[in-house]
Amino acid sequence: MALLGTPASAASDNKSCDTKRKIFTVNESLPSLTRKVERHEPIRILAIGSSSTEGIGASSPDHAYPAQLEDELGESWKDGVTVVNAGRGGETAIETIDRLEAALKAQSYDLVIWQVGTNDAIRGVNEEAFRALLDRGISAVKAAGTGLILLDQQYFPTIKDMGRYERFVQTVSALGLERKVSVFSRYALMQDWNSRSAEELRSMLSADGFHMSDKGYDCLANHVADAIETLAEQPVAQTTGAGATQLATAR
Repeated sequence: MALLGTPASAASDNKSCDTKRKIFTVNESLPSLTRKVERHEPIRILAIGSSSTEGIGASSPDHAYPAQLEDELGESWKDGVTVVNAGRGGETAIETIDRLEAALKAQSYDLVIWQVGTNDAIRGVNEEAFRALLDRGISAVKAAGTGLILLDQQYFPTIKDMGRYERFVQTVSALGLERKVSVFSRYALMQDWNSRSAEELRSMLSADGFHMSDKGYDCLANHVADAIETLAEQPVAQTTGAGATQLATAR
């Protein structure tokens, strides 16, 4: 397992996007994705989740994170990158899973990015039920032979039951490690913004104080692009005596 604090893409002028926190945990390599990049073949990515994937809070669909991610990766991988936005606002995991399983049967993808858990945490979904659903979704992606990144919950200023909420965040992290699925921690990234100042976090959020603004989505897309490139460019890691792996930060 490698913990990466990925810098935002140099192409972005969003200086406040940089972070020293560990926001991306590499729990598996994706050799099939690496081979396609090396062969200069087109890459197809499914971004699925709720409102943060759909792009609620952005000024236009072009500013949602999947659209910006496609642009970011397209600058590096000139042979064609398609990021399909399958976000649907308001969904919990049980609602997204049916769509995820159907999408995997209908199309082949090189990578799935599953943004999950915020609505489950704030709407009172049972913690064990959430874990079981997450496990089911992971199994579906693995059965399809597709790579997966779990994109965990967002941080927002008005979290009411912090203990419960962070248990949901930890469930994503723990199951990612157990099932060997890489995890991008949006929660840690947004916490970092807040730790600098409340104003810093607010600048990344839309007027509702919950969903991201164009600036926040741009930052998220930059970091996710760096994470995906790390997986594709450095899939083989050196094993340490403790069985962990260490990957250097790319870019």
